[in-house]
Amino acid sequence: MSELHLPWVELSILVPIVGAIWVSMLNNRDRARTHSIVFCSLTLIFAAGEWCDFASLGTFEAHDQWDVFRYLLDRDIFVIDELSAPLLPLAALLYLATVLTTLRTKINRFSFGWTLFSESILLATLACRHPWLIILLLTVATIPPFIELRKRNQNTRVFTLHMGLFVLLLVSGQLLVSSDASAANPPILAGCLLTAGALIRSGICPLHCWMTDLFEKATFGTALLFLMPMTGAYAVMRLVFPIAPSWALQSIAILSLATAVYAAGMALVQKDSRRFFCYLFLSHSSLVLVGLEMAKPIGLAGALCVWLSVGISILGFGLALRSVEARTGRLTLDVFHGLYEHTPFLAGMFLVTGLAAIGFPGTIGFIGMELLIEGAVEVYPLIGMAVVVAATLNGIAVVKAYFHIFTGTRHRASVSLGCRPAERITILIMVVLIIGAGIVPQPGVQSRYHAARALLEHRLEVDDQPQNTEAAESQAVAAEGANPFKSLDNLNSSNVLTTSVLQTIGQHNSTVTENRKQ
Repeated sequence: MSELHLPWVELSILVPIVGAIWVSMLNNRDRARTHSIVFCSLTLIFAAGEWCDFASLGTFEAHDQWDVFRYLLDRDIFVIDELSAPLLPLAALLYLATVLTTLRTKINRFSFGWTLFSESILLATLACRHPWLIILLLTVATIPPFIELRKRNQNTRVFTLHMGLFVLLLVSGQLLVSSDASAANPPILAGCLLTAGALIRSGICPLHCWMTDLFEKATFGTALLFLMPMTGAYAVMRLVFPIAPSWALQSIAILSLATAVYAAGMALVQKDSRRFFCYLFLSHSSLVLVGLEMAKPIGLAGALCVWLSVGISILGFGLALRSVEARTGRLTLDVFHGLYEHTPFLAGMFLVTGLAAIGFPGTIGFIGMELLIEGAVEVYPLIGMAVVVAATLNGIAVVKAYFHIFTGTRHRASVSLGCRPAERITILIMVVLIIGAGIVPQPGVQSRYHAARALLEHRLEVDDQPQNTEAAESQAVAAEGANPFKSLDNLNSSNVLTTSVLQTIGQHNSTVTENRKQ
């Protein structure tokens, strides 16, 4: 197995743990916030270094240089691959942006120590591929939200019931998985239990009420940090994807597609801003699951692209809504608030990130959503159009919420509601990522397509007799060294790029060869 040049992963996990211990000993909340920003920034630097180092190796998987756990336990505990490599810096960015945008009016309600602890657990989860350790880390990750709910004297029954069932199903399912389990020899009962547990964590309908309950009872920041990393989807990819047959994965995709449409419709009619955001996020995370479970190169590549784009755009959207709420209190969407004159930067961030989430042209989510739609239609010619319906409803909901929050009347305030410097920095980072990745999307799309193809090939290597013809064709393409993105190097328009991507990826080897000659 290849080695990174430095122990980036272990440093990324260790720094937040040290920060959590240090911050918990500070009595001054302002100092705790400042030190938390420093620790989160260091974590982001190490996580970004891990991604860049891994990309330079050109391999499917790698572990740290001077791996302490490998020396102590004689096995690789933390291993990154093409699926998890970009997820670590994305998770680190999520925590840094959340801490940066936490205003002083909210620092007494927001626990910085538990936040850093949660960040360390999340990064360890994303860097781990051992099933039992993943289940353990996912279980530990439920502790900070539970403690916060108890401190706020909120009823924890709904959260405890769903998370307890989630853990029970994962443990029961993993106990039934045999050592020779694969997609060709699937353990049906174990796969069903693991799938049910992962779908509960993902909030798939009808077991999604714990998500709205968490947003209503916990702080916005804690709920955001618990849901945004989409660890349920990660559990599906690590625990279910390697052992489930194609028909089972596509059944999960149909259930996720129904949830995406349902959540988009619910977001359209919500009157509470937090419930609106919860359903909007649920719709987009379900769309990610749709692509992940197609077991096709195009759909899986689209899902991996949407995973990153949703992680950035919905994060910015949620932070904008959280910042507005910190100034005015909880918002209702049945009246107009007219906050644009007071918070124009937040209004711009709200609209840009919301449109990027639905795949607006020129933004980070555009090509990923196009690939996801193409993959869905390829597998389900009629049902796949539901992806378009969900995206349309989400777009209407975003614009409707923008009008209700920022327009319609003149808001009178006795104090300044303008953006703070930390919020301006966060807005700038989000806009650069969203627009930059939309203008120059080829590196990200090519990386995610290569990751999708490698994941499908790795899944086939476990099987004695591959049954997925599309994945077998993808394996043949890889053996010939085909690069379907070669013809995209000189394209500047996002629309032309999307058309070329869909044409080149979807064609067979003969068509690719003919296009090269032309």
